[in-house]
Amino acid sequence: MFQSRLSEVAEQVQRHLTFVMAPMGDLPVVQAMRYATTGGKRLRAFLVVESARLHGVAPDRAVWPAGAIEAVHAYSLIHDDLPCMDDDDLRRGQPTVHIKWDQATAVLAGDALQALAFEMVLNPVISDDAARRADLAITLAQAAGARGMVLGQALDIAAETAMQPLTLEQISTLQAGKTGALFSWSAEAGARIAGEDSTAFRHYAQALGLAFQIADDILDVEGDETAAGKRLKKDADAGKATFVSLLGLDGAKSRAAGLIDEACDALAPYGEDASCLRQAARFVISRTY
Repeated sequence: MFQSRLSEVAEQVQRHLTFVMAPMGDLPVVQAMRYATTGGKRLRAFLVVESARLHGVAPDRAVWPAGAIEAVHAYSLIHDDLPCMDDDDLRRGQPTVHIKWDQATAVLAGDALQALAFEMVLNPVISDDAARRADLAITLAQAAGARGMVLGQALDIAAETAMQPLTLEQISTLQAGKTGALFSWSAEAGARIAGEDSTAFRHYAQALGLAFQIADDILDVEGDETAAGKRLKKDADAGKATFVSLLGLDGAKSRAAGLIDEACDALAPYGEDASCLRQAARFVISRTY
């Protein structure tokens, strides 16, 4: 059920992104935007659409914030891959944007996708209530900015030259920004659109986001580069502390499994209606890419 639903949402979001970028023409920067928003798991978009469904928000409304979070995610990956950051030449098995085009185009494509995300999240189709749309935009800015994703990335860069490896608490704080903030926004979006309490979804997403990152650290050790579509073992080669280096492989797997249990338990008020979100949580630590 989850895999078919994930594929359905991915196709819906891809069609939507194609639609919103159609009037932009075909300049290299727009080509790069389209390239960067093609493919991927669409897990963040899935969280938006599923949380919206549980709050009675129609798919044609939910696809706008779902597209917005994918645009933010794509922009972050473009910039993360640049030589001044992670210096990666592969993403999803394909050349990264700055390799396929150039660094200037990559920076501009990322900037444009970030702007497009806010254009989408403020679209009146989402809700007749302007205050709810504004809430989505404000909270997305917070999740993506210097209190969320950007903060996490800045801490990650600083860790590369730190005198001492990060502690477990410091890594958890870093990842709560770098990965967890956008997961939380995605899972809470449906409740925000409906004007309802989002506490259960915030708890779900906080546990899910941390488990996702632990799973990434495990895949960096055990994964297959062909399946992952990117370079692995970078953290170990750089001598960076990870959940695996601090907890050990078995300890990291146990911690991830415990977090998934926490995530699933947080959705208890929604009963069987939230079964697809629980399956999504279990997918996070069972994936091979």
